[in-house]
Amino acid sequence: MSKVFTITEGLENLGAMSTGGQGSVYKGRRMGPVLTAIKLLPTPIHTESEDDKNFRSFRNEVSKLQKVNEQPNPNVVKILSSGITDSGSFPYIEMEYIEGPDLCELLKAPHDKIFMLKEAIRVADQLASALAHCHKVGVKHGDVKSNNVKYNIHTGNYVLLDFGLAIMTEEQRRTSIRHAGAIEFMAPEQHDGKMLLETDIYSFGIILYELLTGDVPFPMHGGGDAGRNAVMLAHIESPVPDLLNARRNNLPDSWDDEKKAREMQVPQWLLKLIDKCLEKDPAKRFSNGTKLHDAIVTGSLSGSDSFDISGGLSNAALRSENERLHNQLMQYQQSGAPIVKQFAPEPVEDESRISLSKPYYYTVMVLLVVFMGFSVYATFLKKQGTPRQLSQDSTKTKADTSTGVPDYGSRFPTDNAAEQDTATVPVKKDTTVKKPVVIPQKPAPDSSETTETDTTLKPE
Repeated sequence: MSKVFTITEGLENLGAMSTGGQGSVYKGRRMGPVLTAIKLLPTPIHTESEDDKNFRSFRNEVSKLQKVNEQPNPNVVKILSSGITDSGSFPYIEMEYIEGPDLCELLKAPHDKIFMLKEAIRVADQLASALAHCHKVGVKHGDVKSNNVKYNIHTGNYVLLDFGLAIMTEEQRRTSIRHAGAIEFMAPEQHDGKMLLETDIYSFGIILYELLTGDVPFPMHGGGDAGRNAVMLAHIESPVPDLLNARRNNLPDSWDDEKKAREMQVPQWLLKLIDKCLEKDPAKRFSNGTKLHDAIVTGSLSGSDSFDISGGLSNAALRSENERLHNQLMQYQQSGAPIVKQFAPEPVEDESRISLSKPYYYTVMVLLVVFMGFSVYATFLKKQGTPRQLSQDSTKTKADTSTGVPDYGSRFPTDNAAEQDTATVPVKKDTTVKKPVVIPQKPAPDSSETTETDTTLKPE
């Protein structure tokens, strides 16, 4: 199956990336530069008919798997399409291609053999988030292992890949396990072909153990059926080797003594969490990814050993906290002080500030806008008055220079003996005078006279 063959029309096959008993993964490319990863299952389906139980099972599992992408999660690979290959009639699922190293590669040179505590907890948080997302929609991954978790170099997130086992039947899983290459990550019940939500929890615990120690708790020594059977038996019967001793033995030589001592301070809540994940009995593990993720969040925030990984704070811690709160409540009741004051102290009123109610504030603002509009409107009328209005005003009082109208009456003499034609009265300039000549203004005419003043005089 590693040879290049036609997957489906419009999807270019760029060759196999990995092969195994549970199927092969090919790199593909759609039109343009978009790369994808195609998981091919090992059991062919020769007829695309609802009468074929394998095809019917495949369609049912794919429909479940599509629920994973109804609400995308940054720690879960996106499922793009599914179908039957043109060559060989193998069922496949097409996923987005994640560029970056997987956890298995990050545990090899030139990287350190073990993860630092901070980064290991970060992986635990994101991987548990991925499992919680899948389990909420009823999808069991079934193949959680270190080379199925990649670090996305573009987003900085750890992403859970390869949902191939999720679309297999129990019979197909039982057959594929006999040829599976990652038996070190399989839960005890998987050896009987069973796959539960708790199965993913067990594999999660194996990954976390591997990140902190540099190796899985039950590694396979030698090949063949004997080596595989020994690992399977260890998962079922053997206790998990001490994590702290295994971590101490694999501390990198490049770390100084201070860093080594600091990195050996593995929190108790994390050790208890791993132990709970690796319980032989599925009923004793976390029942799903959501409870696992909640435990990680609570443990990382608590920062103390009072955290009980089975359900949050220990009973002793809960009793102590309850008693403290009860005593505090009694003190407040006896003093007669409102309890809310502890959490919401009365604000000190600033006397320098004026507080207005909303209706009053809006009324003041409206009146202010109206007043400003009226002022602008009145000023505009004064400045843009008609010549007729200016002529009528000039017969009553002196020219009003405060309104911007030139005081022609104060600069040119007028003849008050009789009415004049204001359009033809000549005014002669004295061009020989260097300095302006001040001509005394005539006294205002008697009220009995009705001589008009020409405000539109033109120089001669």
